[in-house]
Amino acid sequence: MTASLEHDLLVDRRRLKRRLLAWRVAAVLLAAAALFAILGRGLGDVAGGHLVRLAVEGTITDDRKVIEAIDEAARNPAVRGMILAIDSPGGTVAGGEGLHHALARFRAAGKPLTAVMGGTAASAGYMIALPAERVFARESTLTGSIGVILQSFEASELMEMLGIRAEMLTSGALKGQPNPFRPMTPEARQALQAVIADMHAQFVGLVATGRGLPREQVAALADGRVYTGRQALELKLVDAIGGEAEARAWLAEAHGIPAGTALREMDPRGTAERMLGLSLRAAMKALVSEWLAIDGARAVWQLPR
Repeated sequence: MTASLEHDLLVDRRRLKRRLLAWRVAAVLLAAAALFAILGRGLGDVAGGHLVRLAVEGTITDDRKVIEAIDEAARNPAVRGMILAIDSPGGTVAGGEGLHHALARFRAAGKPLTAVMGGTAASAGYMIALPAERVFARESTLTGSIGVILQSFEASELMEMLGIRAEMLTSGALKGQPNPFRPMTPEARQALQAVIADMHAQFVGLVATGRGLPREQVAALADGRVYTGRQALELKLVDAIGGEAEARAWLAEAHGIPAGTALREMDPRGTAERMLGLSLRAAMKALVSEWLAIDGARAVWQLPR
């Protein structure tokens, strides 16, 4: 009799906890929906707009979400401008080109864009700074490296020593070049060098246009070497020495954007995805705290046999 009563009490208690859990999850989701609605209207409109900060760090690749976030910021009337913070040694040619064009569209939308270089802003890291109206660098920043590189390796002699031979069928003499299993032919080397030369010419053109320099002057600097921030300033590859504080001061002076204007980190995931993630994490936390609590475990293990 006692065991049956304890069992009924435990069952009632579990039912009550389930009801409370359902209400808590519903409350979290409603709060998230309300916050999403507020963010969707744009809090920046109430406060007179805001700046966005896009941090580009590490290897640059072709990232669709980052490009979409930049385009969304360009269309958002609450966004008054952007600070582009760069700390990257470079990346793929396509990745740098895609990001460069997205930032150029942001600038073409009539919104000020300033770039701030950290420890390194080289190769594609320098390319993406070119659409900025004002480029800042530290004195010790490593930048430049205006060039293109294609790397491979050739291990045919090692394979011969090991008694290994690679077979390859191609539709043409230049298909599959470069190939690590056999030496590069003169024809393949010439064709690949032409590809590198064309990419390099595109890079030089972007620098000449972005910095307002004669193409011949840029070509003389574009031998792949890096420059310090001080050297880059003398060569007119950057505009000034400084960091984000100097960038904010310049935005205030040149565009009338007060130094105290709100600054928001640009999140490529977008508002809806951020809110969904927050809601799911909150709901999962509620579930775990309820079902894995001490009382919940006791309710499971103390059921009568």
